[in-house]
Amino acid sequence: MATKGNGPAPLDPKVIKTLLDRLTTDDDFRELFQRDASAALAEAGHRAPSDTLRTGLSAAASAGTCLQMQAGASLASKEDIAAQRAKLESTLAMIQGFMCPPELLSSD
Repeated sequence: MATKGNGPAPLDPKVIKTLLDRLTTDDDFRELFQRDASAALAEAGHRAPSDTLRTGLSAAASAGTCLQMQAGASLASKEDIAAQRAKLESTLAMIQGFMCPPELLSSD
């Protein structure tokens, strides 16, 4: 997928589906996502684009880096993620910013 500006490319819809399916059902995957979003995305089928040099992105400006939760943040509950699924699918299908979508974070 092509990128615009300096952000990473949007996530593939298949990756988004797998990511959200697993975040709403799989406790081990949820722990992995909290600890290492890049590894969780790779497990969900995401492959970083090979055109980082052409786009000017560094390896650090990846979707996994953008989705990595801040220290001390908690992942939203399975039920909250399921309730916000449509919004998350839309957000994750756009070019990523450099922060985790608020719908993935716990409000506690």
